[in-house]
Amino acid sequence: MDRSDVIILGGGLVGLTLAIALDAYGLTSTVIDPADPEAQLAAGFDGRASAIASASWRMLEAIGVGGLLDGQGCPIRRIEVRDGLSRESLNFQSDQDDDPLGIMFENRAVRAALRERALAASSLRLLAPAAPLTVVRDPHGVTVTLQDGQIVSGSLLVGAEGRRSPTREAAGIRIAQWRYDHVAMIGSIEHERPHQNIAHEIFYPAGPFALLPMLPGNRCCFVWTVNAADAPAMLDLPERAFLAEMRKRIGGLLGEVRLVSARSSYPLGYHHAATITAERLALVGDAAHGIHPIAGQGLNLGLRDVAALAEILVEGARLGLEAGDAQLLARYERWRALDSLMVGASTDGFTRLFGIPSRPARAIRRLGMAAVERISPLKKYFMAEARGELGQMPKLLQGLEI
Repeated sequence: MDRSDVIILGGGLVGLTLAIALDAYGLTSTVIDPADPEAQLAAGFDGRASAIASASWRMLEAIGVGGLLDGQGCPIRRIEVRDGLSRESLNFQSDQDDDPLGIMFENRAVRAALRERALAASSLRLLAPAAPLTVVRDPHGVTVTLQDGQIVSGSLLVGAEGRRSPTREAAGIRIAQWRYDHVAMIGSIEHERPHQNIAHEIFYPAGPFALLPMLPGNRCCFVWTVNAADAPAMLDLPERAFLAEMRKRIGGLLGEVRLVSARSSYPLGYHHAATITAERLALVGDAAHGIHPIAGQGLNLGLRDVAALAEILVEGARLGLEAGDAQLLARYERWRALDSLMVGASTDGFTRLFGIPSRPARAIRRLGMAAVERISPLKKYFMAEARGELGQMPKLLQGLEI
């Protein structure tokens, strides 16, 4: 029987980052993931891109992943927020000497870098494709029997399988959840005018339309939120008609545009676990919370979980505590529960506020945006949130050693 300090079910971006962070400090982990790694790294597997907040990027650098991604990401230096195609916009801008507001990466590039770092790790076992047959948690530890008969044991089980986490369900952890009547259509475009490292967030009653700068400078990915009932017809439109509809949403911001990727979509929803820990169990990432992509904070919220849990486990090990110790899990619960709830509530509130189509609501939104533009402390607060620098920051997010 193979034994690790931590068994991580789910080898996505969040689960693999946690394993690498633990390896950097000598804690052993076994990552079990059902997906075929080669299929995940194929060009057509995942067309999504993610904005890695500055704090999250500092952690990736600290655990040896950042260097594998150098030159592949596009810094976001400015975010322009509009209510429709109003000429007035709320602008968040970082100075050239400051950290960017975020860095845009293709998910595939991040996944490849994490896998390369994981395969080079000395204290990390990656079992993929592999799936658990039975999972037993008791006061003495955790035992996972895989479908091929292999048995893995450990002190702590981490659920990192995503929104439909079977580990969370097996633990009987209830969640507050609802679906938005929206679908996000995603893809990539090339455009006539350079994006100048500017991200655009344009709000419509049907949902936000985001343009996120990518490399090279004439390419963006888009996240286009539409009513769920309209999504199938929109996705089936001929390319010329689809682009015509897109131009109506973005006006002349980037000049002429053309598609350079396939179109895909995913439904939008919100969920928040009532608790993120149980006996010898911790939840991270989407297994613990899922939010609307309105502010691009979903992945970063999961990476904040990683930084906090890694710090707690490493410090606990130095005190002689095993990874599944109830004291350590209680500290993780206290540290992460409120932050994730507040971020989720704020993104949900923004989604609902900008979804009100009436003229008075539009006037109130634009008044509020103008106020944020003028009031420096408010603006700095939102910029700090974009960078992932609010609240009690774990050391890795500050670029410090644990």
